[in-house]
Amino acid sequence: MIPTSGSYCLANVRLHRSLTPGLAAAFDSDGFALANITITNGKIADLAAHDQAEAHPGAIDLAGRIVMPCFVDCHTHIDKGHIWPRKPNPDGTFMGALNATGADRTTRWSAEDVARRMDFSLRSAYAHGTKAMRTHLDSVPPQEEISWPVFETMREKWRGRIELQAACLLGIEGVRDKAWFERLAKRVAAAKGMLGVVTYMVPDLEELLDKVFAQAIEHGLDLDFHADETDDVAAISLKKIAEASLWNGFEGNILVGHCCSLARQPDLEVLDTLDKVAKARLAVVSLPMCNLYLQDRRSDHTTPRWRGVTLLHEMKARGIKVAVASDNTRDPFYAYGDLDMLEVYRMATRILHFDHPVGDWPKAVAATPAEVMRLDGAGTLAVGGSADFIVFRGRSWTELLSRPESDRIVVRDGRAIERQLPDYAELDELMV
Repeated sequence: MIPTSGSYCLANVRLHRSLTPGLAAAFDSDGFALANITITNGKIADLAAHDQAEAHPGAIDLAGRIVMPCFVDCHTHIDKGHIWPRKPNPDGTFMGALNATGADRTTRWSAEDVARRMDFSLRSAYAHGTKAMRTHLDSVPPQEEISWPVFETMREKWRGRIELQAACLLGIEGVRDKAWFERLAKRVAAAKGMLGVVTYMVPDLEELLDKVFAQAIEHGLDLDFHADETDDVAAISLKKIAEASLWNGFEGNILVGHCCSLARQPDLEVLDTLDKVAKARLAVVSLPMCNLYLQDRRSDHTTPRWRGVTLLHEMKARGIKVAVASDNTRDPFYAYGDLDMLEVYRMATRILHFDHPVGDWPKAVAATPAEVMRLDGAGTLAVGGSADFIVFRGRSWTELLSRPESDRIVVRDGRAIERQLPDYAELDELMV
């Protein structure tokens, strides 16, 4: 359907208002307009309302099928990915995941092992239509000396297909080792990564956060936190991160993931936290599939009573940048998943009610994470931009989000790619 070279026009496609900011058209109540996209030499040469576009000889009529820009996945763990067959979570709990992953990392995470699983993950994401991804890298000693070089090699290997970023990952208690943490920050800066930690309500949290911010400022690094991945109402490290950003005068980008406990806290506590998050210009990413899996899992086999997601609607109403992302894939933190951002958006729509109205929620898997990741031109469709988009069969939200869309067409630089998902059997020898 899509030519492999030259100029062509996709006519009568359905584009969403939030993902095509330059399109002048009459949008319907779901935010869609029919449009024509003209592609020349891998770029979008023209974008016009279908009823106003000039006739294009040989135009390909897509009969109202939805076209979206390629996805941006801002929170993943591809260093952990696909270890489930050899190290499953024994009970589905957060602690079960933490312990199982730690044991596997200590005994199995060689450079070859990490590289092969990373590449498998990236091939999956690419086939599903992801253009950019940020992964966290477990960076507790001695893993940082193994995984960061692997990441740098993988980033070069995938350049031009997936823009790959990385943030270090360690518990906040690791910051207490001042000399080691300073070396880690230098290592991250040398790799052009992001500084990241997992925050807990430890007694010296504020002091440790100051040390994190000091290293980020010294090396010019953006920050990426895991925070409050728990149902404990006393977990308020999101607020502590916002306060630390304000009193340190931090000017870089900060992305905070999870923030689950916020949904359990009293209204006054929530309002205070959200006001500070907005003032500090933090961005927040929710991981709906992983947190639905882990949170409120009960050992007595009773039904979970809450969804594990954070307050994205309330955040968005205050102008806080919000996104959703894949998080873990087939590892002890989440037994499922395939780095398919359409699946993430479908699940987020159902779990977080990204509908009635849809509004500009599609930005949460495209334009907003691209902005947080400082990726110019990603996450939107615009004249002059790269022709990187996905053609779906669905013609409305209810059609798009009701089926897996496994026959979607992924277009990169104006050409349809070969959507070959890797076979799990490729990893069999790593699982023994």
